[in-house]
Amino acid sequence: MPYYSEAVPILIAVDCVIFGFDKEGLKLLLFKRKIEPFKNEWSVIGSFIKPEESVKAAAVRVLEEYTGLSDIFMDSLGCYGEVNRDSGARVISQAFFALIRLGEEEFQKVETHQARWFDFDSIPTLMLDHNEMISDALIKLHRKARYEPIGFELLPKKFTIPQLRLLYEAIYQRTLDRRNFRKKILSMNILDKRDEKDKSGSKRGAFLYQFNQEGYEEMKEKGI
Repeated sequence: MPYYSEAVPILIAVDCVIFGFDKEGLKLLLFKRKIEPFKNEWSVIGSFIKPEESVKAAAVRVLEEYTGLSDIFMDSLGCYGEVNRDSGARVISQAFFALIRLGEEEFQKVETHQARWFDFDSIPTLMLDHNEMISDALIKLHRKARYEPIGFELLPKKFTIPQLRLLYEAIYQRTLDRRNFRKKILSMNILDKRDEKDKSGSKRGAFLYQFNQEGYEEMKEKGI
């Protein structure tokens, strides 16, 4: 590097805060670090960026390695670069957060990497500044869920209004009024009602809905 010979090398990593939803609650994917320092401590999923990778490509690689999925919602979270954040070396981390719809397959895949899905009331203390990353990711998730339909990334293609309400209760960590939620979400015209019903919860069942992307785009244009 003739032009940068006086520069001191700094390591760059990506860390991914991965949220999952399994119809019961919001979960967080963590794994036990395999190398020193901090070996065997719980951590969000991360990796150093390879010389031939862009930052985004490294994050996509990390997600695919640990979840087996490549086409999922992911957004930039922020840069974490306190001078003494890592005792192993001078490391700057670009963090992302991702949303995954959980099924039995997703639970099984992460086990091969010594990873585990945690409920939010049982998240352990993590290495470095990873607890801070999670707090920041939750704040960003709350903000985006108010104005963008990112919550639908965590649901099956067809879902009931109660399932949608439970998801947003999990995101905001509080109980939402059933009637008000139903009235508000239907008034937005971003759901298509199906003729099918989900009868897993009762004999009467609940009608299934699908997200309407065109309706959402129209709502955005109107500034609703």
